[in-house]
Amino acid sequence: MPTIDLNSDLGEGFGAWTAGDDRAVLDLVSSANIACGAHAGDPTIMLDTCRAAAERGVAIGAHVAYRDLAGFGRRPVHVTPDELYADVVHQIGALAAAAHVAGTRVTYVKPHGALYNTACADAVQAEAVVRAVADVDPSLAVLALPGSELLLAAERHGLRPVSESFADRAYEPDGSLVARSRPGSVLHDPDQVASRVLRMVADGVATAVDGTEISVRADSVCVHGDSPDAVAMARAIRTLLAEQGVDVTAFAVPSA
Repeated sequence: MPTIDLNSDLGEGFGAWTAGDDRAVLDLVSSANIACGAHAGDPTIMLDTCRAAAERGVAIGAHVAYRDLAGFGRRPVHVTPDELYADVVHQIGALAAAAHVAGTRVTYVKPHGALYNTACADAVQAEAVVRAVADVDPSLAVLALPGSELLLAAERHGLRPVSESFADRAYEPDGSLVARSRPGSVLHDPDQVASRVLRMVADGVATAVDGTEISVRADSVCVHGDSPDAVAMARAIRTLLAEQGVDVTAFAVPSA
């Protein structure tokens, strides 16, 4: 039976504020990218989300980001490679401790927002992020766009590179994501998204914003947990994939 991992960005509340229905999403995905306190998340939310993931057998990834709570990590932040390295080490360590207490472990790292976009394209930023991952735990995988500088750096450091596609984000013809500032950059219709994911999984292609067909072969598909339609989209994806004989399973084993 063909398989695919379904991941989502979770634990993105802060203090009294919440973002999305994390538990409902955790019932549907196989991997959880948990915010590590830089763009969202706090110690209580991190531990609670790790426990909820562990209860469901969902794999945990460190969703590291630029330190930008006010901008939800979606604004570029100027930091030196050494500063970025230290910040990624700190964020992975914090989530690793929470996961350990929850009876599970962190199995991969996925940058968030502006850091994801920058490090996918910039070799210097990618090197800083991946060097931190490798120094903390060389068994961790790195999740990012196929062919990105992040995955190239992961290969250089002997880490497992895992490519992902996006269920609910529009693509440019070069395979990059359409900027969120542009209309139509985020998709919301569950049936449309589910059909799109099935095509990605079955054929390895998607339609870009200009109508061209692009390759999106990936080991994991992301549904953004902060979307108001996240649960409906994830449920529609799971239902359609199951109907087509595709099993949703984590690419990394979520054992302690």
